[in-house]
Amino acid sequence: FFLAGMMAPRVLFAFICLSFVIGIYGEGHHYAVGEDIPVWVDRVGPFNNPQEFYMYHNLPFCRPAEPKGKLEGLGESIAGYELRRSAISISFAVPTRSGLVCEKTLTFEDASIFAYVVDNQYWYQMFIDNLPVWGLVGEIVEANDQKMLYVYSHIHFDISKNGDQVIAASLTSEGAVLIQEGAEISFTYSVAWTNTEVKYSNRFATYLDSNFYENQIHWFSLFNSFMLLVFLLGLVGMILLRTIRKEYVPLGEEDPDDDMTDEAGWKLLHRDVFRPPGRLVLFSSIMGVGIQLIAATFLVLTLGTLGAHYYESRGAIISAFVAWYILCSFVGGYFSGSVYAKNKGLKWIKNAFITTLLLPVVLLLIVIVSNLSTKTYGALSYIPVGTLVVMALMWVIFCVPLSLVGTFFGRHLGKSTAQNQTVSINPVPRLIPERPWYHKSWALLMWSGMAPFSTIFVELFFVYTSVFHYKFYYMYGFMEMIFLLLLLVTMAVNVIVTYFVLNNEDHQWHWTSFKIGSSVSIYTFGYAMYYYMYRTSMTGSLQFMHFTCWNLSLSIIIGFMCTAAGYLASNVFVNRIYRGLKVD
Repeated sequence: FFLAGMMAPRVLFAFICLSFVIGIYGEGHHYAVGEDIPVWVDRVGPFNNPQEFYMYHNLPFCRPAEPKGKLEGLGESIAGYELRRSAISISFAVPTRSGLVCEKTLTFEDASIFAYVVDNQYWYQMFIDNLPVWGLVGEIVEANDQKMLYVYSHIHFDISKNGDQVIAASLTSEGAVLIQEGAEISFTYSVAWTNTEVKYSNRFATYLDSNFYENQIHWFSLFNSFMLLVFLLGLVGMILLRTIRKEYVPLGEEDPDDDMTDEAGWKLLHRDVFRPPGRLVLFSSIMGVGIQLIAATFLVLTLGTLGAHYYESRGAIISAFVAWYILCSFVGGYFSGSVYAKNKGLKWIKNAFITTLLLPVVLLLIVIVSNLSTKTYGALSYIPVGTLVVMALMWVIFCVPLSLVGTFFGRHLGKSTAQNQTVSINPVPRLIPERPWYHKSWALLMWSGMAPFSTIFVELFFVYTSVFHYKFYYMYGFMEMIFLLLLLVTMAVNVIVTYFVLNNEDHQWHWTSFKIGSSVSIYTFGYAMYYYMYRTSMTGSLQFMHFTCWNLSLSIIIGFMCTAAGYLASNVFVNRIYRGLKVD
């Protein structure tokens, strides 16, 4: 850490990027013939509830004498991976006809556990050379109106190799044995090896469902979102042409080319529109967090577009996002400090701390609720306390200093902008007329987020299917285009709404972007609940709690980003139409 701190910023940045790329594009392990290949067991849980899972060794399967664990990365730990060495032994390029794992006589407790998990269609996950394989614990056979429960006693592995590297692995469960107290079961396995010409770099191609993801609906949704953006940009262009033309007509005079006067609209706010927003510290912090999230998300998706195969490493995309979010603390602090100083804020250190604290505190509260519900059920799908401590240390060591430095530089930019402001502000705020119902806060929350949400709901379906239906998402380039369209549409909607707010003689336009961002969050969360009820077979309070917490976090993050993007556009728009306004 000392050496890294002494490096020049560019060298340190290049080192971080190089380390990340090496982590993604590692060449993999090269095995000698007969070398042991560890088989790692991970989780077991009901098939319909992907976020409800338990330790594999909680089931009465065979256990190794010393169940060694595997060191997890940050992303793996957050995603709930906890790998343990299994009792199965596989040797590279050495077929195994029938290997004995152990022999077991089922006790009443063992039989009860197996009967419960088979009846609830539990599945388990293993890893062979970091390749995931899945299998069902048992099967249900119904005959003569009776339900017979069987547990699989034999596992067959089909493994492909190219030279001295493992390329593919699959698992087949066999040997169904009736579950009953006193049943004697011999758990066995077999391994078959085949050669393949597939390169190591392409070995995950078999996991990717191109027929599902590369569907025409993807392109259709992209085209629709683009046309929506064109329409909204047309409206913005018309508004700008109208306001820019009118800025050359002094206040109190009529435009000779227009039979309608605009005196009762936005021009009357020229001495109030630059008044600082209420709750300035919170407002600027929200904007800083939003920009920080936009920068981190853009970098993660850009790397994915350029070839960073996140799906090849457990929790890689989570690790990448956390790393980039930390590094972008400078960006968040810079933008937050700029907004704060521009509005003549004085407590910049307080602003910096709230900026860096805001999102972690909100997410921590959600994680605590999720962890408590998980612990109540004894499940494994929680974020360990040790991981939270590590993230807290990363926050103290990296986020806080970067945010303070960013705020320090940002406030100088904001101060210079405030000093160049030539428009004086009235000492007494102008009274705001009664707003029409469609300008009230509840109405904005209802309708303003519809257009931005319409750009992402199709992509949300594909993301949810990946997370909750055991698929590997790999369309990072497409997601990046949708992400940019979301931001652009949000910016256009903010400009339009801000124009109508100002025309209604309402100078409190700053928080409009927050209302629109919150509206997008509400629509996102509402769609998530719709997906849960009508597009999945999830059951149980634990799965519902995890699903709700996960989507609440996602909705909040989307809301932050849309709020910041909207404010950027609205701020530029307001400055453009008022800075050159001629007033008598």
